[in-house]
Amino acid sequence: MKLKNILAIMALPLFAACTGQQKTLTTGIDLANLDTTVAPGTDFYRFATGGWADSHPLTGEYSRFGSFDELAENNNTQLRELIENVAAQQNQPGSIADKIAQMYNSVMDSVSLNKQGIEPIRKDLQRIDGIYDKPELFRLAAGLQAEGISGFFGYYINADIKNSSMNLLQIMQSGLVMGQKEYYLDTDSATTAIREAYKQYMSRLFLRCKVATEEEMPARVRGVLDLETRLARISRSRVELRDDEKNYNRMSYDSLLAAFPGIDWNFFFGVHGAKGVKEVSVGQPEVIHEVEAIWQQTDLTVLKDYVRWQLINAAAPCLDDEMREASFDFYGRAMSGRQEDRPRWKRAVSATENALGEAVGQLYVEKYFPPAAKERMTQLIRNLQVALGQRIDAQEWMSDSTKAVAHDKLDAFIVKVGYPDTWKDYSDLEIGRNYWENVKATALWQTHDEIRRKLNKPVDNTEWYMTPQTVNAYYNPTTNEICFPAGILQPPFFDMNADDAFNYGAIGVVIGHEMTHGFDDQGAKFDKNGNLRQWWTAEDTRRFEERTHVMREFFDNIEVLPGLCANGQLTLGENLADHGGLQVAYQAFKNATAAASPSATASADGPSFTPEQCFFIAYAGVWAGNIRDEEIRKRTKSDPHALGRWRVNGALPHIDAWYEAFNITEKDPMFVPKADRVTIW
Repeated sequence: MKLKNILAIMALPLFAACTGQQKTLTTGIDLANLDTTVAPGTDFYRFATGGWADSHPLTGEYSRFGSFDELAENNNTQLRELIENVAAQQNQPGSIADKIAQMYNSVMDSVSLNKQGIEPIRKDLQRIDGIYDKPELFRLAAGLQAEGISGFFGYYINADIKNSSMNLLQIMQSGLVMGQKEYYLDTDSATTAIREAYKQYMSRLFLRCKVATEEEMPARVRGVLDLETRLARISRSRVELRDDEKNYNRMSYDSLLAAFPGIDWNFFFGVHGAKGVKEVSVGQPEVIHEVEAIWQQTDLTVLKDYVRWQLINAAAPCLDDEMREASFDFYGRAMSGRQEDRPRWKRAVSATENALGEAVGQLYVEKYFPPAAKERMTQLIRNLQVALGQRIDAQEWMSDSTKAVAHDKLDAFIVKVGYPDTWKDYSDLEIGRNYWENVKATALWQTHDEIRRKLNKPVDNTEWYMTPQTVNAYYNPTTNEICFPAGILQPPFFDMNADDAFNYGAIGVVIGHEMTHGFDDQGAKFDKNGNLRQWWTAEDTRRFEERTHVMREFFDNIEVLPGLCANGQLTLGENLADHGGLQVAYQAFKNATAAASPSATASADGPSFTPEQCFFIAYAGVWAGNIRDEEIRKRTKSDPHALGRWRVNGALPHIDAWYEAFNITEKDPMFVPKADRVTIW
């Protein structure tokens, strides 16, 4: 919808004002969540969320628990009820209800899982044992990868970023069991301790699966770790992977065969069902060349151990209690600081969602997402689009020509709310009684489904990349779409009974955040059709980068743990989106309430706040939470999002309206001089 067609909507607030109306709305602010002993200008995060943090101490199950997690827990409880109701029925064999029930029950059947032990992976381990040459091992590993077992590299099929109407098979770096290259290369004491825990974890499961004797174990573990470390050295960092241009290398399939002859691509894609590949993009060519060298130069015994390890590590959480406990000890305790595993029912809900996400989502939407919520959310998004257009027009650093193209892109946004119009068809997915076999069957089905729907075909703009029950949202640059699943459209993000100050401060900023991704340091390089191309003028690009440099440096200087600073470049896109989201949502909030009389929002026995103050308190409430040091370290190495505390205390000092709302002056510790603030949107 063109902006000129919705400007008239802004004459009225989304929700009725609190005075002189048929329905009185709440402020949405729970004063118990605040800590008013702390001044807003000293630590706004503590001021706005300290009460919540104190009343939600971390339990052993969590390394981080915040507002997102609280809502996800509520959704989990609802999903459990829905799934268990289905599982308790007499379902027709092969029906979607039967598949949901079978998947859930296969995880819940601890008696069978403990009786089976490692039996579900024994056949594959024996197949690896019986291999005597590298080509045969490659073929076996390729088949395992189709079933969801990670290999030396990965691939996916999605929009060609320079021809966004068509899908393209894209090959990418992979193969690191610990995920990030820094875990293999950094030498600080915390990372070194994690590497030692990793070796112990590998030894424990190798012994359990009788891969090697205790005497052989150190050398066998060292061989796998050395191989992964070799991959890590050549792999690109998370920051480097943010450069879309450098991670795009399109070529014909024949060129792939010629450029990387050390890999049997015909067999690999054939066993995945991807026959007739025409073009690919090799995201990180140097990594794929290193994979070729590893296969050529590494002893067969080490290669077999690496393939075994990928299989064992992937299967461990899906087998008996002993294997599950070993996996949790490393990933839960060592890497994240968690003290106890999730209850089995939560793991069963998660596994069922992973296998049959939209089928479960359909049940969820039917019971928990009323049409009125979708209607109001759609209206709110329209209001935010208008506000973003106004913010674009207000920028003195942006030329008129770039503003015009920016408006075209804004007008072209595809908006998705709640749930897809057409549900995914799982009719040919077979689910049985064995948990691990179900996981493999699901992965294989997903592999074939993606190939069937996408290989050499146009992009389907109706596809959803999140399930309806997900507590999150996204912007996709290649389709220029913003998506808000039903799962996030609940308090503390979206409250049908709360006033505009709350809803614009909470879900409004989330909407503005996703919209701004279309104009952040990555999204700004994609045009309205989703193609990677330069549509800014050179001067506008220079001015934009000058302003983003301020944001990057500000976060680089935030110490998240003693001796560990935030990564301003890794988190730049998300921090820019938070900045834009706040500016755009506040603009929309002021538009919506322009005709309302200013009034305080008060509690009978607590402090009163202006609507403007409530806006920022609601925003901070979205990021309320507690987190362990181990998780802080993990996320700082790998997460493109800043930590919750700094999405508040790092973002608000750059928002002029926050200073005005709380009368923040140079005497306050959070004060940033006007000349040093980020000034983009």
